[in-house]
Amino acid sequence: MTWLITGGAGYIGAHVVRAMTGAGEKVVVLDDLSTGIPDRLPADVPLVRGSAADRALLDRVLSEHAVTGVVHLAAKKQVGESVEKPLLYYRENVSGLAVLLEAVVAAGVQRFVFSSSAAVYGVPDAELITEETPCAPINPYGETKLAGEWLARAAGKAHSLSTGCLRYFNVAGAAEPELSDTGVFNVIPMFFDRLTRDEAPRIFGDDYPTPDGTCIRDYIHVADLADAHLAVARRLSEQGGPADLTVNIGRGEGVSVRELADLVGEITGHRIKPETEPRRPGDAARAVASATRMSEELGWTARRGVREMVESAWEGWCLRHPQALGA
Repeated sequence: MTWLITGGAGYIGAHVVRAMTGAGEKVVVLDDLSTGIPDRLPADVPLVRGSAADRALLDRVLSEHAVTGVVHLAAKKQVGESVEKPLLYYRENVSGLAVLLEAVVAAGVQRFVFSSSAAVYGVPDAELITEETPCAPINPYGETKLAGEWLARAAGKAHSLSTGCLRYFNVAGAAEPELSDTGVFNVIPMFFDRLTRDEAPRIFGDDYPTPDGTCIRDYIHVADLADAHLAVARRLSEQGGPADLTVNIGRGEGVSVRELADLVGEITGHRIKPETEPRRPGDAARAVASATRMSEELGWTARRGVREMVESAWEGWCLRHPQALGA
């Protein structure tokens, strides 16, 4: 088998490439390099530069590399930007996906793994979020991910395409410093950025109905997330007939923002007391995954804890921001 990984030079994509090639899977990467970094990829993995919405390019890549499965990671993924630019997000994440699926069906590819998000759930009132928890996204990003799931499943049913939709919770950490996240959009790098500039980390809201008043989230190490992609890809390959999987990817354990800030301070040595700012619209008090389906049906369980996520993320941050060590 050969797997095409769209967005494979990105933060998550590069980890998925390493997991799959490390397990003996043959891989080719398609990435427009808008956020991807070619040096993240092993030297023997082919990289095709271009858009996953370019039908002519897709037809060529799928044919030339005899692709038999696709892992689709390429997408726009910033919540705030999606609110400002909903047309861009629907074009890239939904219309672009339709083009990719048309090429997949035309090429006779039979396996499709889709990168979804816990954002499809919106702000559920649930102790643990299961795959049956109603989906009610509250921003265009979450809407496009839910629409992407619908589209992938509909194409699967119509064209005997096995599909797997992975709903990520909060991704953090790095398998190697060189593979770390370069963006400052998630809470851990946001803390690092403030500390590097000798500024207090910010906590948005401390009056939630939680033990310490701050939001509780489920964090997943990116290397565990990559292993989950491998597990789903292999299940689709082993399935006798068309499969339709939808799974949460999390640890099933909640960590509060204040607990996370304390851990970041301990690991980095920058013990600056966080500042509390007003709540952000749409933040749920608690969002923790039920990871039972992945464990029971695919035998996958997250192995890495939050401390390892923060430690590995800090190593990657310091690689790109050496001034952080002396801040």
